[in-house]
Amino acid sequence: MRKITLFATVLMVALLASCGSATKETATPDKAGGQKATVYLTKEISPEALVKIYHALGRTATGKVAVKISTGESGNPNYLKPELIKLLVDEVDGTIVECNTAYEGKRDSFEEHWQTIKDHGFLPTFKVDLMDEEGDMTIPVNDSTHIKYDIVGKHLANYDFMINLAHFKGHPMGGLGGVLKNASIGVASANGKANIHTAGYQEVVEGLWSHVEDQDGFLESMAAAAQAVHNFFGNGERIVYIAVMNNMTVDCDCVATPEPVKLKDYGILASLDPVALDQACVDIIFGMTPSEGNDNRPLIERIKQQHGTHTIDHAAKIGLGTKDYELVNIDDK
Repeated sequence: MRKITLFATVLMVALLASCGSATKETATPDKAGGQKATVYLTKEISPEALVKIYHALGRTATGKVAVKISTGESGNPNYLKPELIKLLVDEVDGTIVECNTAYEGKRDSFEEHWQTIKDHGFLPTFKVDLMDEEGDMTIPVNDSTHIKYDIVGKHLANYDFMINLAHFKGHPMGGLGGVLKNASIGVASANGKANIHTAGYQEVVEGLWSHVEDQDGFLESMAAAAQAVHNFFGNGERIVYIAVMNNMTVDCDCVATPEPVKLKDYGILASLDPVALDQACVDIIFGMTPSEGNDNRPLIERIKQQHGTHTIDHAAKIGLGTKDYELVNIDDK
């Protein structure tokens, strides 16, 4: 069988598998201590705010710049829209980068993937690169507990700098999707996605995923792959991380028909530390008081159900970053 039989089947298996503390724009102390990471916040979600928070990071994108986003599965309305990101992409003369999916849909073949990218307005607005269109390559991992290397799109080698621009939301399999997932699953080729999802058991997308039931192995593999991409860009010196908290559902942008949005848009966060950034986003969700039109309970349940915070915990454990951060609001600056 050429691919995963049905994405729904994989989701069902994953959902059978099996959090952050409340915060109001303050840091969550890490029990291990150590230096805090800085996470910047703006409550404004606009093209101008996206550029402003990028500049707040103090790290200028140079050379050939990859802007890693999810261009969204056909039918999904929640992906980061071209009109929101255009000012930032133009600012850095960036190229939108993606890889094919490992589930059956409108992005598992290059022909349909290009059509989806066009339908979602990314063409002809941006330069776009499907990084595994000419194959894939391996990059080393520090943590080889599950995956022995990360399998990424071959074109990754063409880029000097990466802006990891994630849409924070839930995820049917990973519990949550932020910058760690965007670096790992997002940069992985179709084969690399199979490798991560099966915790290193299967390195090609052909056939069935046999070991999706190893939920923690999958989450730990995501952390390891995210660290591999981080290290690829100068041990993290040539990469920045931005997360947009809007249109948040329990589902990923990879789901064609996601559950309805039940949360109000929150803002944009950014950091040089991907662990701190994902932790801050989780803390914000867990720290909300549910109200009419702003119900965080379904997303919290999805994160808990899939043990989603384990990805963050493991990423911190293997040294990718820290969960101890200071949240800095740039709206008054």
